[in-house]
Amino acid sequence: MCWRGEAKLFRLASGKRGAQTILEEIAMATYILLASYTEQGIKNIKDTVKRTDAVKELAKKAGCTMKESYWTLGAFDVVAVFEAPDDETMTAFALSVARLGNVKTQTLRAFSSKEMGGILGKMA
Repeated sequence: MCWRGEAKLFRLASGKRGAQTILEEIAMATYILLASYTEQGIKNIKDTVKRTDAVKELAKKAGCTMKESYWTLGAFDVVAVFEAPDDETMTAFALSVARLGNVKTQTLRAFSSKEMGGILGKMA
């Protein structure tokens, strides 16, 4: 069983010998999703806010959280920030979004200052 608390995902896990139940925190990774409208997405542009709300719900079902979304000028039409427990979960979710046919996506793994500090600390 998994559930969310603030920006973290938790799951119940059995302790040694299964006699006790412990709460295990699952670290959530941050991702930036860049989206460009397809021809289908442009034809139905007036639905873009509703579609974004639907994507937020789809993310929940997939085990991800949409933190922010922005409509942008420039190379990409929409930029969204997500949290997911791992790359596989985020990739499956991004493919589900792309399969709807309204946008083409690129997904970037993003690192916080604290995470980057840990990465730099592992350098040889």
